[in-house]
Amino acid sequence: MAEPSRARPPEWWAGSDDDSEPDRDKPNGLAALDRPMEPDGDEPDGDDPNSEDANGEDVDSPDGRGADDEPDRDERDHPGEPDAAGPRPPEVDHPAEADQPEAARPAEADRPAEADRPAEAARLAVPDRPPVPDDPPVPSWGAVLATTLRLWLERRGLRKPASPAPAAKPGWRKLGMAGLVLVLFAAGALTIAVIRHTSAAAPSGPAAAPGGGSLRSATAARDDAASWIVQQVSRGAIVACDPVMCAVLQARGFPAGNLLILGSSAADPLGSAVVVATAAVRSQLGSRLTSEYATTVLASFGSGTARVDVMVTATEGAAAYQRAFAADLQDRRVTGAQLLRNAHIKCAAPAHHELAGGRVDPRLLITLAALAAHDQVRIVAFGGGAPGASPGVPLRTADLAAPPGVKGSSYLLSVRAFLRAQRAPYLASTISITRPASGRPVLHVGFAAPSPLGLLGSGTSAASKQS
Repeated sequence: MAEPSRARPPEWWAGSDDDSEPDRDKPNGLAALDRPMEPDGDEPDGDDPNSEDANGEDVDSPDGRGADDEPDRDERDHPGEPDAAGPRPPEVDHPAEADQPEAARPAEADRPAEADRPAEAARLAVPDRPPVPDDPPVPSWGAVLATTLRLWLERRGLRKPASPAPAAKPGWRKLGMAGLVLVLFAAGALTIAVIRHTSAAAPSGPAAAPGGGSLRSATAARDDAASWIVQQVSRGAIVACDPVMCAVLQARGFPAGNLLILGSSAADPLGSAVVVATAAVRSQLGSRLTSEYATTVLASFGSGTARVDVMVTATEGAAAYQRAFAADLQDRRVTGAQLLRNAHIKCAAPAHHELAGGRVDPRLLITLAALAAHDQVRIVAFGGGAPGASPGVPLRTADLAAPPGVKGSSYLLSVRAFLRAQRAPYLASTISITRPASGRPVLHVGFAAPSPLGLLGSGTSAASKQS
């Protein structure tokens, strides 16, 4: 590649001494143009003998110009006057266009204009920044409430999901919200009005539901039945009941392990000794309750749909239980008649009638026969009957007094000790000495329900059973 030649100032160019310094008032580019160009050091001028020293090297003047570069005096005296041909601008050599690589040649269209270069530089100096998105608008509480209610209705199938549609105008949205609020308020007011009308139309008290079907009557009957069961039914007996009744019994102190919950753990009362027939149990078992599972009522509380019956479970079936119950009643009558003929037994008129009618519990009959075998027995009364009991259900309690001519306290204490020494099924559940209104102390003895069947046996005396 040929070395590019450097421009040499023309011989007519002459400047003052001040021209050797750059003009501070001119731009750098113009000052460079006004400054005379230095000749290349590798092209010696052979015409000037003064330009070489003794060794043949060029000697430049102190200001950097050679001998040929010294301007004439006329030119120094008149630096601003050009010659007749006019001043010629300095020629600046550039590398040949062909010598530049293809990639280094800027296209004419890509070269920005001289006037646009500052703006172009400013644009390139600042990188483009992505636009900052505006914060999304915050929905109003009304819109949030409307959206929540709409989604709730759609998820529960109460409203058909809305198809994609252009967003409603704010005005229609406000009207829709107002309409929804009005509908909700109207529905609430209608509900309150219906409740008040129903409460005013329904009378309170027993007349509210004929037959005791009100909630208050059902609760009272359930509580009465629970109290009776806790006091009268054996703690070793299995009691079948609905979940609510079983909860009440457990709360009253009945053993939870002896409760058979119908509907959850058992579908029928088989395996229990007593079944509590509430409205729920009657609905669950239907006609099978009395035709298959229970026929004898020990006690009944309430009436109508609120009625609660405490019944004996027929473990062998209703028909077999009825036959065993009839046979037991006959045995009780026979045994009662035998006790009435015993000279050691004295009883009041009501007690005499109940003995003869076979209405006394077989366990009591056997206990009275055992006492009469050793001493005098005076029967004040029989008791233990319950409301609503079926005919033939035996009386399970008796009040005994000391016979005439015998010290009452010592006699009753000896009888109590004898009773406490018995074993099941002849061990009484209640043995206590009380003083009734008459003033004479009595011994109260009672057995738990239900009464067992077949203890007496046909043709067997009560005295032989106890012995």
